[in-house]
Amino acid sequence: MRLTGDWLDADSTQAVLRAASGDAGPALIVGGTVRNAVQGREVSDLDMATPVLPEVVMEQARAAGLKVIATGIEHGTVTIVANGIAHEVTTFRRDVETTGRHATVAYSTDIAEDAARRDFTMNALYVDAQGVVIDPLDGLDDARAGRVRFIGDAHARIREDYLRILRFFRFNATYASGAADPQGLAACSELADGLSQLSAERITVEMCKLLGAADPVRSLVEMADAGVLQQVLPMAQVAHMAALQQAEAALAAPPRWQRRLLAIGGDSTGWRMSNADRKQLTIAQRVLGTVGTTAARAQQAGFDIAMDVSLVEAAILGVLPATDVASECARGAAAQFPLTGADLMPPYRGGKALGAELARLREIWVEQDFQPDRQTLLNMMRQP
Repeated sequence: MRLTGDWLDADSTQAVLRAASGDAGPALIVGGTVRNAVQGREVSDLDMATPVLPEVVMEQARAAGLKVIATGIEHGTVTIVANGIAHEVTTFRRDVETTGRHATVAYSTDIAEDAARRDFTMNALYVDAQGVVIDPLDGLDDARAGRVRFIGDAHARIREDYLRILRFFRFNATYASGAADPQGLAACSELADGLSQLSAERITVEMCKLLGAADPVRSLVEMADAGVLQQVLPMAQVAHMAALQQAEAALAAPPRWQRRLLAIGGDSTGWRMSNADRKQLTIAQRVLGTVGTTAARAQQAGFDIAMDVSLVEAAILGVLPATDVASECARGAAAQFPLTGADLMPPYRGGKALGAELARLREIWVEQDFQPDRQTLLNMMRQP
């Protein structure tokens, strides 16, 4: 098979491939770039692999006038910048020792050894400078068919890095065209306890990617049935996910992992989220199920949270959301309360009393659909 595309023909791509090639063999584009191109998906970052040692790659790239950054030289990875575009180039490797979280590797000149240390067959595809696909492990058919299969023995691949359990489900949500591979699914179920070895950061990143996939429903159901979801999100329930996706589709709402997490619930306190994401989830959980108009919720919690809550509530009720949900969220989020604390001084002199009165007037303003203007609200002010 021969691939074509601007990503391959670009001067920057060809320059880096030339600079990273040598007597040991040519540099190749590898992994997600090739997989996406085979499946007709958008190609973004280009990762490259080469049998040439990293020090030689750096020397050759500099000689060619390219910028070189030793980003991961200890792992055999260097970054080469051509025409302002950064390309990661990694020397072929083979695993020497694995711990379930990280691997000790040695350099190799054998493409089969480099391919064998990857996770899924569809990720072990390479393409040369002319676009010819090199398929050392028969991953091309899997990529074409949308089959996510572990390379070799699934149990062995998982024991090398237990994050591959979560990646298996994420890749099924993103790249698969049908049910998960039975052997891979069984191995993930049997080795799910190994997820406890992973850091909270790695689990969080992978789960957020899975929840943010365009269609994660089938994978989440398979994940729950296999006993894997409970390992990383205790007490989660996936019963409303299909209805949530229908609600999202009805409003053309883009996927948000925060919304999907709100829908399935569970205990995510162990996840390593940003403070902003944690705060947003906490507010959404508090707003979910409360009484109030969509616009009022958006005024109090913001557009995203109000949209998320409206869609999740529709899913729980088994109905499609109102067609004006998005416009009402936008209206509520954009409304500007016409008073500030200064408007109440005098007679107020600041402090808790002023804050309480301002909050009371704001509540009236929200309850009356943002209609009272500044003077109307001042007329409603209570004297201290």
